[in-house]
Amino acid sequence: MTGSNPKSGRPRYIMIGGFLGAGKTTSVARLAERLSAGGQRVGLITNDQGSELVDTAMLRSRGFATEEIPGGCFCCRFNSLVDAAKKLTAATRPDVFIAEPVGSCTDLVATVTYPLRRIYGDNLAIAPLSVLVDPVRARRMFGLEPGGKFSDKVLYVYRKQLEEADLIVINKRDLLDPARLRELRANMASEFPQAEILESSARHGEGLDAWFSRITSSEQAARSVMVVDYELYAEGEARLGWLNCTIQLAARDGFDADTVLKELASDIQKELRELDAEIAHLKMTLSPEGGLGDIAVINLVRNDFVPELSQSLEEPVESAQLVLNLRAEADPAMLRDTVERNLGRLTTKVAGLNASLEHLEHFRPGKPQPTYRMPALQPDETMLDSAHST
Repeated sequence: MTGSNPKSGRPRYIMIGGFLGAGKTTSVARLAERLSAGGQRVGLITNDQGSELVDTAMLRSRGFATEEIPGGCFCCRFNSLVDAAKKLTAATRPDVFIAEPVGSCTDLVATVTYPLRRIYGDNLAIAPLSVLVDPVRARRMFGLEPGGKFSDKVLYVYRKQLEEADLIVINKRDLLDPARLRELRANMASEFPQAEILESSARHGEGLDAWFSRITSSEQAARSVMVVDYELYAEGEARLGWLNCTIQLAARDGFDADTVLKELASDIQKELRELDAEIAHLKMTLSPEGGLGDIAVINLVRNDFVPELSQSLEEPVESAQLVLNLRAEADPAMLRDTVERNLGRLTTKVAGLNASLEHLEHFRPGKPQPTYRMPALQPDETMLDSAHST
């Protein structure tokens, strides 16, 4: 894990966390674009409990060198995280690594950044940990307004993510009026006094300067890590159903990619809402075969929100691969049945469209088993003297 950072002589490791649907991938892309425009080489690392990730496809479509770590959180796949960084180093020698952990993962300081610092402290500059929040979701989770929210066990994971943050970034600030935004900010400052509170809109490129300046110029301070009840953490994660699938779409006379994504996302949303299953994140990419790398991307982050296209395709598509990632507080079998049922409906709605399900996995995340867990770190520690397993 070597490279060259113009300011420190060491490559920088930046981790951007936050709950499902907080806007992490959009923020990662914005930061990568900013750094690349400034002449720095960037390597991205994505992470998921399953395989076939929308985030990886989206970031690669924008030209970024990206490695994917499937099958578990960074904390449980620490060696894979290191290997991913080595692959990126061999390929492009990044000045900056940007890592996006699983949206249901917490305890990242003790299990990821402190071990990185102790093992690779001479070779890496570890940035403060950023945790993003969707402001509407946050107001509901903390009882500031009514609306769909998750169970108390999922809320435990949500709160723990914020408790360990060095920087809490209220993303999508444009979704709230000034009064509601001030109330949320005050609530966050009171509940999580260890963190600096920032506001941004990654989608619109607003309020990013202060945040990006902090994570590209300072290093994470050493402090005692938070206490985590791993039994409760595991129960909270296990409340979430996980589904990843890959679908081959084809129509001899072509089809409109944006329409297909909107129809499928809206139909899945409607059915899960009727089943009282709270969506954490539904995201899809549609990649034309034989294209030039352009893809269509759609996201849905709450039951009562409108599916949003973040990337579109203007020309009709004859054949394409659709990757679908769905996370919701629901039985995984329910998610499977819902997706399969609405995929069948899609072929009746779109004239001449054929859909072939090539890969599907659905599950609940297992109990986290970190490779390392370090409860405290001294400012001058750079070598791995001991590891504490949970």
